[in-house]
Formats: sequence, structure tokens, C-alpha cells
Amino acid sequence: MQFSKMHGLGNDFIIIYGEKGLPENAADLAVKLCNRYFGFGADGLVYILPSGRADFSMRIINSDGTEAEQCGNAIRCVAKYVYDKGYARKERLTVETLGAGVQDLSLDIEDGRVQTVRVDMGEPVLEGLEVPTVLDQNPVLNHPVEVEGREFRFTAVSMGNPHCVIYVDDAVSFDLMAWGPKLEGHPLFPKKINVEFATVRDRGHVDMRVWERGAGPTLACGTGACATLVASVLNGFTDRSSVVSLKGGELFIEWNEKDNHVYMTGPAEFVYEGTAQDF
Repeated sequence: MQFSKMHGLGNDFIIIYGEKGLPENAADLAVKLCNRYFGFGADGLVYILPSGRADFSMRIINSDGTEAEQCGNAIRCVAKYVYDKGYARKERLTVETLGAGVQDLSLDIEDGRVQTVRVDMGEPVLEGLEVPTVLDQNPVLNHPVEVEGREFRFTAVSMGNPHCVIYVDDAVSFDLMAWGPKLEGHPLFPKKINVEFATVRDRGHVDMRVWERGAGPTLACGTGACATLVASVLNGFTDRSSVVSLKGGELFIEWNEKDNHVYMTGPAEFVYEGTAQDF
């Protein structure tokens, strides 16, 4: 099995191209290949597949074998992969996702290679039951959640996958390992949830760290950055466009007032290529 290792701001993936559909053993493969000690190491396994609705489709299997509905960093990697490999030599692409439908991508090309990708991430979902949470509210804004005697307050946003954004004094040094898994599986979130811890520097800059559902702490999360910008606007903390600083780098996020869509711009990179055997 031929594969490429890629990353978007350190959120890394094993990319597989050429399958006609999602293999039956995709979950098992993800657990084995993504293991950082006995496999190649990655946050997820990404299949680039044919689509009847778009130029390509993608399916993302987390490192624990569960499937993600969408991933903003992975979709940028998909765009760079298909362009740089010559499977689609155009600067506008469409990619079908499991949870967010067909998304439009604009590619910034220099010297025949993709440098950055701007992704139309679609409209944020703010209805609590649709995120989903168990709360029949729209939006779920600054709502309390208690774990082990500590109360946090969160804003819920779906960007095709569920997020809760929590504001803390210092996101950069926040203890993800202590609180991320407890919040991910909290009863308020029936399908579990991605957890973002954010600190607003100013109206155009937010620091964010993420505990990803099914993957744990990662260096970046594109949908999480989008959810953080939306939550920050709803709470009155930022303007409708902002730089979101993650552990692996920066993304530029815009929540367009005219079409209500969120747009994400950021890089993607190849790491290496290889052949997987005996899996």
C-alpha cells in the first residue's frame, strides 16, 4: 500500500490515494498505522476517494479507529496532494466530506506547488441539539459544564463536527491532558466533542489549544480554529476575522457576514512517502 505522510501545522496524516471506496479494515489500519511507536505515527488516516458530487471525496479515520466527519487540516493536505501529484491541475477544487458536504477550495500556487489553501468551511451550526449537545438552545453560549468539581463555561459550534470552546486565562500552558478527555466524554455531548481552550489576545488574535475527539492533543485543528473564531464573535471578543494561533502555527479565519460561511486559510506540507507492508 503506497502512502504519503503530510501535515497541516503539525496535525499529521497518512494519506492514501487510489482506493475506490473506504476499505472494510480502515479502522484497524488507522489504529495500527497511526501508532507512533509501532506504526508510522499520525493523528489520522485519510483516504482520497472518487466522488459523484465533487472533484474528490475524503474520509478521515482518527488514530483510535473512529471516523471524523470533517477535518480542516486534512482537507488542505488533500488539496495539496491532488494538485502537486498532478491528479487535478486547477486552482479551484471541490472536495466532498462526510459531515460538511461538498466544500470549495482555492489554491495559492507558486512554482507549480500549492503553498496555502483557502477553504470554504460552510455555515457554522449553532443549534445545541444539532451540534450535538443535549441542550435545546440556539446558540449554546457561555454555558456551564462541571467536571470533577471544576466548572468551565463553553460555547458550542459544529463545523461539520462538534466543538465546545472554553476561554481560559492562558491557553498556551493549559493542562490539556488533565481536562481534555474528561470534557470530550461528558454527558452533555452525546457523540463526544472536540474541546478548544482559547485565550483572546486582542480583537484580531486568539491563542488556542485543542483536545481532539478520537485523537487527543494535536498541534492544530482547522475546524477547531473555525469554531473558536465563531465562538469569539458570538461572545463579543473578536471581529469577524482573526488569526488563530495553534501549537503548530497560525490559521487565518474569516466568518463572512454576507453568506454566513466560515473561511480558513493555511498551509499543508509533505513529510515523506513510503510503502506499508504486512498490515
